[in-house]
Amino acid sequence: MGIDLFAGCRVSDFETSKAWYERSLGAEPSFIPNSTEAVWELAEHRFLFIVESEDGGGGADHLIFVNDLDAAVQVISSRGIEPDERETYPGKVRKATYVDPDGNEISYGGPDA
Repeated sequence: MGIDLFAGCRVSDFETSKAWYERSLGAEPSFIPNSTEAVWELAEHRFLFIVESEDGGGGADHLIFVNDLDAAVQVISSRGIEPDERETYPGKVRKATYVDPDGNEISYGGPDA
């Protein structure tokens, strides 16, 4: 049985959020199913999407685990977005958290060297 993962964030303004996610993820959406939704494929069968909600945005909390957290943070910083918070769990993991315009948290984690 194959499995695809779609992790979503509700947003209040589709165009503003789409631009933020394009900068944050470094790519245009992989596909746009309709006028209020955009989807990025982060890895095979693993997707992050935004969808405009009449009830407003926010509330999502996603973690993307990478092999080299410092490299990921450096690449995102080169696009003008800095982490809102950094955490270290000694001997376990490190995490950099980014917050979109609606308060959704997109964190990147990696092993603590």
